[in-house]
Amino acid sequence: MMNKPNILYLHSHDTGRYIQPYGYAVPTPNLQALAEQGVLFRQAFNGAPTCSPSRACLLTGQWAHCNGMIGLAHRGFRLNDYSHHLVHTLRKADYTSTLVGTQHVAPADEKEIIGYDQILPTAKPKGRGVAEAAVAFLDGRPQEPFFLAVGFSETHREFMEPGPDDDARYTRPPAPLPDTPDTRYDMAAFNTTARELDACMGQVLDALEANGLADNTLVICTTDHGIAFPGMKCNLTDHGIGVMLLMRGPGGFVGGRVVDAMVSHIDLFPTLCELLDIEAPDWVQGKSIMPVMRGEAQEVNDAIYADVTYHAAYEPQRCIRTKRCKYIRRFDGRTRPVLPNCDGSPSKNVWLEAGWANKAPAEEALFDLALDPNEAHNLVGDPDYAQVLEDLRERLHAWMVETDDPLLQGPVPAPKGARINDPDGLSPREPASLVS
Repeated sequence: MMNKPNILYLHSHDTGRYIQPYGYAVPTPNLQALAEQGVLFRQAFNGAPTCSPSRACLLTGQWAHCNGMIGLAHRGFRLNDYSHHLVHTLRKADYTSTLVGTQHVAPADEKEIIGYDQILPTAKPKGRGVAEAAVAFLDGRPQEPFFLAVGFSETHREFMEPGPDDDARYTRPPAPLPDTPDTRYDMAAFNTTARELDACMGQVLDALEANGLADNTLVICTTDHGIAFPGMKCNLTDHGIGVMLLMRGPGGFVGGRVVDAMVSHIDLFPTLCELLDIEAPDWVQGKSIMPVMRGEAQEVNDAIYADVTYHAAYEPQRCIRTKRCKYIRRFDGRTRPVLPNCDGSPSKNVWLEAGWANKAPAEEALFDLALDPNEAHNLVGDPDYAQVLEDLRERLHAWMVETDDPLLQGPVPAPKGARINDPDGLSPREPASLVS
């Protein structure tokens, strides 16, 4: 490769795969165009379906319980070592790094600790202000090669009011939820917010093109985890760990390809290292997806893993997912859901009114993803799946041993100064306890 490609890392909050290129009735024309020009990964997953841990997995190439980000940065959790962040490896390859908007792997007032070369202010809050700052950066014809991270808070709650093009009467709620006026309204509000996200990302992509940078820029467009509805965000079903991943640019990420290989966020760090001919640091746990891109392999992962330890409250869970099956294990012995780990919403109220608060979560869950893609029928105890269950139990335990998962030693304490909600509470907005 004659010139090192620039890297544009576009990321959003709480979008899952609920955008037009994945077949959902959520008009996102800019992301649709990006998919048609680049590569869409249908089976992309995060390493942890909560905000800071997910981003930390992508940006360090490590599992959350290995990089230290087992909870939320704005609640007092941190990386064990900020030199493991991608920008430091790229700097050794002569990249300059710029941050615009959301980052969420360090406290907002300490984001300099990450190590970006520059952090740009935004004149307006949220999406439009972030997009305008990113466009101004690109209009300034920046020194190349650059790594530009542009983070949008959309589609995090609270959503925008549904616009005229998102009539709740004709809106379908997401798969885990019943079709009611409240859930339809909630999803219509999400759709309007997703339109705004798409418009903002489109501004940045247009500026890349207008400044002659598109051909030599690798665009990585993704989100942290599933959408902020009950049974989705902060859950280890595919509703929580499934993410959009669109890539376009040098390295074969062109042509409107659709890839069905299972890929994890932690695979992006080593993928960039191979693409840029950089030696991957020894802490990286992901696998480069370049063999799939070159047509040398159908898969690089025979299974993917993900974990939850803390979100607003403690809720330790681990999972393994193969092409066919998913196994989830909880480690807290609870007899009711951890409700503070679900954002307040009309949809949450629907579940609460139906008695969700008294439904005991399964300590173990096994799903056949071919016959039950919605992960609604737990097969633990089904004799036809006894061997599959034992195999996935063993594989998950082996992964935990290999990665020195602290859960193997018992409950995982939060760091001093962290703010944690009571798992028996109702909302993440309730007062949190300070860990001393």
